[in-house]
Amino acid sequence: MYYSNVLPMKRQDAEVAFSSNDVKMICSALVRVTYHDPDWKWVQSYCLLFGKHPASEIRGLSAVCIGHLVRIHGAIDEKLACSLLNELLEDPEVSGFAQDALDDIAIYLKKGDQGDK
Repeated sequence: MYYSNVLPMKRQDAEVAFSSNDVKMICSALVRVTYHDPDWKWVQSYCLLFGKHPASEIRGLSAVCIGHLVRIHGAIDEKLACSLLNELLEDPEVSGFAQDALDDIAIYLKKGDQGDK
């Protein structure tokens, strides 16, 4: 295991990565925009999309990034996010990541802030 700084990424570059078939490129881009893009709704839309991806690495990371979004921004579309995360709970390859993200939502999302920001 190693640590590296998560660097910002331009949306245009992220969208190129997102349209690729490269798991590492998609994962890197998703983490980078999750940490640095100010528009959590835009990032959430990709998290929701990639939560249905055939690669378990990408599905799991999408759940992790939902947890990061709510922790960083204090906002998320709770209905959409929880719907996906509850589906991912049934996926043995990523259920732990989904549960962690649901826990983050419970901790960091103040009641009444379900995506209102």
